[in-house]
Amino acid sequence: MEKPALTTIEIDRIIEMAWEDRTPFDAIKFQFNLSEQDVIKLMRNNLKPSSFRLWRARVQGRATKHSKKRNVDVQRFKCSRQKSISNNKVSKR
Repeated sequence: MEKPALTTIEIDRIIEMAWEDRTPFDAIKFQFNLSEQDVIKLMRNNLKPSSFRLWRARVQGRATKHSKKRNVDVQRFKCSRQKSISNNKVSKR
């Protein structure tokens, strides 16, 4: 099955989600239909080599990035302390 072409905005969002500690790979799979291996390839192709190595060291074996390694079965993909993002300029003050 061929993966659809991703826009620059989608690639930026996937990279952001991949760097977040509490965002599991399952959330990226759910939203963008990319497996963990696809995310690794995307990160390798879009980050500097040193940044990619830092990211890999950070997420490798991290329980929060792998749903099967988590202690609790969490189905939400947003931290309860995370603020909602709005394009309203007033909310950015």
